[in-house]
Amino acid sequence: MIDKQQEAVDGLNSESLLSFLMKKKKSLLIVASIAIIVSAIASLFIQNKYESKVILFPTTTSSISKALLSEHNTNKEDILKFGEEEEVEQMLQILHSDEIRNKIIEKYNLLNHYDIDKDDQYKRTKLQDEYESNVTFSKTKFMSVEIEVLDHSADTAALIANDISAYIDTVKNRMRREIAVQAFIIVEGKYNDQKDYIKTLEDSLTVLRKLGVIDYESQAERITEQLSIAILQGKSNAVKQLEAKLDILSEYGGAYVSIRDQLEYEKKQLTNIHAKYEEAKVDAENNLQHKFVVNHVFPAEKKTYPIRWLIVLVSTISALLLATFVLLIIEKFKK
Repeated sequence: MIDKQQEAVDGLNSESLLSFLMKKKKSLLIVASIAIIVSAIASLFIQNKYESKVILFPTTTSSISKALLSEHNTNKEDILKFGEEEEVEQMLQILHSDEIRNKIIEKYNLLNHYDIDKDDQYKRTKLQDEYESNVTFSKTKFMSVEIEVLDHSADTAALIANDISAYIDTVKNRMRREIAVQAFIIVEGKYNDQKDYIKTLEDSLTVLRKLGVIDYESQAERITEQLSIAILQGKSNAVKQLEAKLDILSEYGGAYVSIRDQLEYEKKQLTNIHAKYEEAKVDAENNLQHKFVVNHVFPAEKKTYPIRWLIVLVSTISALLLATFVLLIIEKFKK
């Protein structure tokens, strides 16, 4: 039995494939014709899709104050510098966020746009799958980010691509502002507390000045000199008055010097806090663009998908290969 099968295989192998195909060309032509017709008709039912692409470069700056106001700014915080791999990965994460996806779905009513049944049990899953099949994000070798949108409407594809690009700033600024506002509230509180503390010290100095302590060191020197002169001249009334002044200086002079020096220190601290206050205020109240847009897209004039001639070609070749395989099997069993 084995010998007979081997003999049949050898007989088939000895016949050239080209000769075999020539013998079966009529059958293969019929298969090819049917495949061409069926695939061509089938391709007509595939909805046309238009492609829109936006190319972006991320920026390196997240803090406006550090980029524009800080005296210790470095090149890393240059607002005109393109971002590197870290910033590209951050941008991709933002692009994949639910916030951007939900904004696009809501704005363009994609549930209806993609013809998904509103009563379908799995409508959200189908909507998300359809969105992810039509909207893709990728990192290029040039450290830029490519947003690619496919849609059966050329206008909608372009609008969605441009809107996604714009929403990057919306989402990142929202994230940044949440922290910036909290930081500003903290710094503002500290700034106001410092001003109140300085006001308290100034009020204390005012009280001491009303008591006659205006400038402790110079006053003490002058009064001591005047007292010596008054004693030498024998002016008892002047001596008593000067001694009274010295008593006041001795009683309140130490407090005056302590408060005065503390006030000077706290004013320097207030200057530093004020600088941080202004930076925090800028960050909380202002926004910067977080991307460089290489190109804004316009509606495509030609469809991108499907490529009908390619569908017909692949379908026909596949049908011919399958038909050839089947004919070879039949020929084997015949032999």
